[in-house]
Amino acid sequence: MVKHRKTVQYKHANNESSSSSGASDSSIAGRAFHLLSVWKTGAGFICLVIAVYVGTLGYLETRVNTPLDEEKVVQETGLSVPERYWGTYRPGVYFGMKCREPRSPVFGMMWYELAAAAHKGIRHLCEQNDNLPTYGWLRHDGVNFGEQLISDPPHHIQTSFIKTPGGEHGGHWTARINITATGKSAPPLVLIWYAALDESLGSGDHSRLWTERGTLMGHTPALGRFRVHLVPHSGILIHSSLSEAHSSGLHLLKEKFYSLLRIEDQPYLGRLAVLGPNEEIADSDKQVNFVPIQMLVETPFVLDVVYTTEDLPTPPVRGEEYTKTMEKMKKGYDEEFERIFKLEKKGYSAENISIAKAALSNMVGGMGYFYGASRVQSQYTREPVPYWRAALHTAVPSRSFFPRGFLWDEGFHLLLVSRWSADLALDVAGHWLDLINVEGWIPREQILGAEALARVPKEFVVQHNSAANPPMLLLSLARLVRSRPQLFTETPYRQTLDRMFPRLQAWYQWFQTTQKGDEPTTYRWRGREDDGLQLNPKTLTSGLDDYPRASHPSSIERHVDLRCWMYAAADAMAVIARALDRDTDKFEDMKEQLGNEDLLNELHLSPHTQTYADYGVHTDGVRFVRQQGREPHEGSRVVRSVTIAPQPRLVTSAFGYVSLFPMLMKVLKPESDKLGNILEMLDKPDLLWSPYGLRSLSKLSPLYMKRNTEHDPPYWRGQVWININYLAISALHHYSVSGGPHAERAKSLHQKLRDNVVSNILSEYKRTGYLWEQYSGEDGKGSGCRPFTGWTALVVLLMADEY
Repeated sequence: MVKHRKTVQYKHANNESSSSSGASDSSIAGRAFHLLSVWKTGAGFICLVIAVYVGTLGYLETRVNTPLDEEKVVQETGLSVPERYWGTYRPGVYFGMKCREPRSPVFGMMWYELAAAAHKGIRHLCEQNDNLPTYGWLRHDGVNFGEQLISDPPHHIQTSFIKTPGGEHGGHWTARINITATGKSAPPLVLIWYAALDESLGSGDHSRLWTERGTLMGHTPALGRFRVHLVPHSGILIHSSLSEAHSSGLHLLKEKFYSLLRIEDQPYLGRLAVLGPNEEIADSDKQVNFVPIQMLVETPFVLDVVYTTEDLPTPPVRGEEYTKTMEKMKKGYDEEFERIFKLEKKGYSAENISIAKAALSNMVGGMGYFYGASRVQSQYTREPVPYWRAALHTAVPSRSFFPRGFLWDEGFHLLLVSRWSADLALDVAGHWLDLINVEGWIPREQILGAEALARVPKEFVVQHNSAANPPMLLLSLARLVRSRPQLFTETPYRQTLDRMFPRLQAWYQWFQTTQKGDEPTTYRWRGREDDGLQLNPKTLTSGLDDYPRASHPSSIERHVDLRCWMYAAADAMAVIARALDRDTDKFEDMKEQLGNEDLLNELHLSPHTQTYADYGVHTDGVRFVRQQGREPHEGSRVVRSVTIAPQPRLVTSAFGYVSLFPMLMKVLKPESDKLGNILEMLDKPDLLWSPYGLRSLSKLSPLYMKRNTEHDPPYWRGQVWININYLAISALHHYSVSGGPHAERAKSLHQKLRDNVVSNILSEYKRTGYLWEQYSGEDGKGSGCRPFTGWTALVVLLMADEY
C-alpha cells in the first residue's frame, strides 16, 4: 500500500508538474507567436517602405526624361509641310542643304586653293579661325530662296538656292555656286560638292548613295529615288574626280575627304591631288554613305547643283531661267522687307538697309533642323541619361561658335522672326515647347545629333533639370499675341496657341516651384557653384554668366532679375490666357503681387545707394593669388583669396544690367520715384552709359572688366550686349508714352540710346563685315564671336522702332 500510495503521489506530482509546464509552454509559444507576428509586420512594413522608396526613386529617376503628357504643338512634320521640307538647315557649314527628316541626307560644299591648301586648309565648317573677311546671307526668306556671299581672298563665292515645289517628295531645288576672283592671276580653286547620309542611315532602311556616269544618285524611304546633277553654267572645269566612301559620322566628313586624296600625275596638269577609292569599303561590309565630287576650276566659274526626284515632272530652274527667277525673287523680298520694316521710308541709306536685310536673312537663313537626344541629369540619377529623341527647328546664335539651339536666345530671336513670319516663329516655338518634360522643364542648351555634339566642350554637354533660363520665349509669344490679336481669331493659329497653352503653363509653374527663394516672392537661380578658382562664381542659368552676384553662393540668395522675369512671365501668361478666353486670375494675382513696389523695395532696394541689387552672402574683398600645388609635379595655379569676411547683404557694388531689371521688365509704375532714380543714373558716363550702348557693368564696380579665373576673360563685366540694350530701349519707349513725371526724360534717353546702339552696329558691320556677339564700351569695337546674328540682329527692330 505504501508503495502504491507513493506511486499515486508520484503520479499526482507528475500531473501537476506536467500541467504547470504545459501552461508555461503555451504562454511562451503565445509570446513567441506574438513577437513573430510583430516582427513579420514590422519587417513587412519596412519592406513596404523600402519598396515605396525604391519605387518612388525609380519614378523620380524617370521624370527627367519623360515627356509632358499633353498634345504636341507641332502636328505636321516632314513631307506634310512641303513648303518647309528642304532648306539650308545646316547652319554650322558654309553652305549645305537638308530636309526636315529625323535622318536626312545632307548636301554641302567644301573648297580650297590649289596653291594655298597647305596653310589655309579645306573650308567646310564655319570656323572662327578661318578668319574670312565676311560671310553670310544677303537675302533669305526662310522658305523659298536665299543668296549668300563668302569672301575668302582672292576668291569670292556666292551661293544661292531656289526651291521648286510640287510632287510627293518635297519638290526640287537648285543651288548655284558662283566663284569670282580679284586680280588677274588668281590661282585655280578646288571646289567639292558632296552628299552624305547620317551614319544611322544605311542598308537596313534601304537608304543608299552611288554615282552613275558622274551623276550623284540616292534613295531613302522618305524621298524615294533622287539624283543630283552638277551642271557648269559658265567657266572652265579643268579636272574632276569623285569617290564613293564610308564616313563614321557627319562631323568627320572633312577628315574623311582628306583621307581619300591621292597625289597623281595628270596629263598637262602635273602632280595633282585627286580623289581615290575608299579601301575601307572594299575590305568590309560598310555601305557607301559619303560621295564627294572634286572639281578643279578656273575663275570665274558658275556651277548649278540640280536636285530632282522621279515623281515631279516639272523641271527645276537652271541656267538663264535660274538667273531670271533669282532676280524676281530678290525684288519680291526687297518689297516685302520694306512693307514690314519701312526703313527706306524712315530715311535709311541703301547701304544701311542692305545691312538690315543681311541681319534678318542670317537669322532665318541660319536656322537649323536638328534631331537627336540631349544628355540630362537630375538629383535622382547617378549618371546622365538620354532625353527622348526629338526634332528641333531653331535659329542659332552664331554659325561659327554656337551652331545649336539656346533657350533664352531663342526668345530674343523670335522677336524678329515673328515680325517677318508668324508661321515660321510659331513653328520654331512649337518645336521648343514640345521638348518640355513631365516636370515642366526645358533643357536650356540643345545639342542634338553628331554634327552639333562634335562642337560642344564636354563640360557643357549634360543638362541638369534644376537649371533654368530666362523665360524670354514666353514673353515673345505674348508680344506676338498682343501685337497681332486678330491673327489668333483665325482657326489654325488659335489651335496652335491652344496646344501651346498647357505646355506654357507647365513651364511657368516649374519656375514658380523650382526657382523660388527662401522668403515669399523671392527667387533664386540654381546652379551656382564655388570651386575656389572663380573670382565670383558664375550664374550660367541666368544667361548673364559671369555677371557679379553674391561672392559666396548660398540658399539665402535672392536674385532681382529672376523676380522681374517672373513678373513679366505672369503678365505674358495672362495675355495668352485672355486671348484664348481662359481664366487669368492666378496670373493677374501673381503679377500684382510681384508688381508691389513696396515689397520689391523691401527685398532688393538699397537704402544707401537707392539701387536695386541681389541679396546674398557677399564680400568685395576678393583677389587672385598663385597657389603652389601639394605635390611637386602639380605646379601652381591661381585661386581666389578672401581678404574681408563675407556677410549677408545686398550686392550693391555690382551696379549694372541686373540693377535695371525693374525697369527692363516694366515692373516699376510710370510715376515711381525709383524709376526716376534709374533714369538719373542711366546716362552717367562713369557708370553704364557709353556712345555705343549700355555697358553690362558699371565702370565703378570692383569687377569691371576683370577676369573671372586665370583663363576666363571678362564676359558680362562691361561689354555692351544688344539683347539687354534692346530691352532697355523698349522699356524707355514704354515709359516715354505712358505718361507720368519721367516721360520726357525717358523719351530723350530712348532716342539717344537707340541711335548710339544702331549707329555702332552698322559702322562695325561696315568696318569688319560682321555682326558681333558684344561690343566694347570703350571704343565700340565688336568682340566675342562672329558672325553673331542671334540677338544682335535685333538691330533691325531698333531701326524700325519696333518694340
